[in-house]
Amino acid sequence: MSAIIFLAVLGLLAFLLIGVYNGLVTLRNAYKNAFSQIEVQLQRRYDLIPNLVETAKAYLSHERGTLEAVIAARGGALAALKTAQANPGEAIAMKQLSSAEGALAGALGRFTATIEAYPDLKASANMQQLTEELASTENRIAFARQAYNDGVMSYNNKREVFPNNFVAGMFGFTGATLLEVESAQARQAPKVQF
Repeated sequence: MSAIIFLAVLGLLAFLLIGVYNGLVTLRNAYKNAFSQIEVQLQRRYDLIPNLVETAKAYLSHERGTLEAVIAARGGALAALKTAQANPGEAIAMKQLSSAEGALAGALGRFTATIEAYPDLKASANMQQLTEELASTENRIAFARQAYNDGVMSYNNKREVFPNNFVAGMFGFTGATLLEVESAQARQAPKVQF
């Protein structure tokens, strides 16, 4: 009789262990999928930036430093994204991506301010379309970042509660890091006005 009870308790513990493990895997995959949505939107932004710069070059020939800063910031952000793609949720990668995105947001802000001084450039149909696409992409990035951070929070909560914390430790489920924007300027989408 006691052997049956022992086997029943052992079976229940195994069932609990499997449930916790599968739940952690599911949530980890969910936040990684959410990060891939950020990747898509960031890549879209990175693809738009050279088109914006090329459109503006004819008008802003003496603003070369501003244009080069945008391109350099884009390159840094793209490199940080590639690092973060390798391991979404890893603290160092998320911090580097956040910092690079802050630098890019600052460069885009200066670029947008420069555009304001050139009415012919602002009136250009190409520039209007590109800046509208950039503004739309910034909104998509914000929504994707929110979904990622929500996924990370759900995963971390499940990983840290009792008895899941024992299972997480046993199987190497480490904490994931939120993607936070570092500077106040980077917290706002670039302002596009015509």
